[in-house]
Amino acid sequence: MFQDKNALVTGAAGGIGQAIVKQLRAQGARVAVADCATDGIEAEAHLPGDLLDPAYCDQLAANAQQALGGLDIVINNAGVITRGPVTETSDADWTLSMGVNVEAPFRICRAAIPLMAEAGGGAIVNTASCWGGKAPGPNHALYCMTKAAIASLTECMGMDHAHQGIRINAVCPNEVNTPMLRSGFAKRGFDPDEAVTELGKTVPLGRIAEPEDIADVVLFLASDAARYMCGTLVEVNGGKPVA
Repeated sequence: MFQDKNALVTGAAGGIGQAIVKQLRAQGARVAVADCATDGIEAEAHLPGDLLDPAYCDQLAANAQQALGGLDIVINNAGVITRGPVTETSDADWTLSMGVNVEAPFRICRAAIPLMAEAGGGAIVNTASCWGGKAPGPNHALYCMTKAAIASLTECMGMDHAHQGIRINAVCPNEVNTPMLRSGFAKRGFDPDEAVTELGKTVPLGRIAEPEDIADVVLFLASDAARYMCGTLVEVNGGKPVA
């Protein structure tokens, strides 16, 4: 499906990111991976760096294009979760969440769109969330705000750049069985395995999502099968609304 396509994936070392990279490569894509560290990730190009560094973000699309010989797909998958109400949110929380969840994808898209337009088009998939991208959830004020921001940005860019042959959409997951989710449970004193099992009981499908469930939707949005989708937020929730 992605033969001769060149893709950039951020957050490539995370659970969802690794699944996206693996599936893209399995379907013929050449992939550049970006994360704080990319050791051990099988890919055609490794572009490690800090998404809080504006210069790194501004150059990432061009560096991927140069390393791969083109740039057809950008997956802004990297993200962080800050929990708690706004009164418990620190300046450091703000800087991290806004930087990774909003400013980095903004900068990467801003740099990638002209490159794609010059080459005749492309596809960008951003990671928003059911929490904020579609509806706010409790005690995640900053996280929900940043995901609402990237969702709105996706909708705007989808309209603004469709005429250039660039399709920009977002996937909106609910809870996903990733190391980030599990570490959050551990930090709060819960056994991750038990917590994931109990959380799965709240989902109509009977389990929370696995990374591959989200990766499949990301690949669909990046593919020609989604050729008529622009500025769309695709909720992937197993039937569970945000509570």
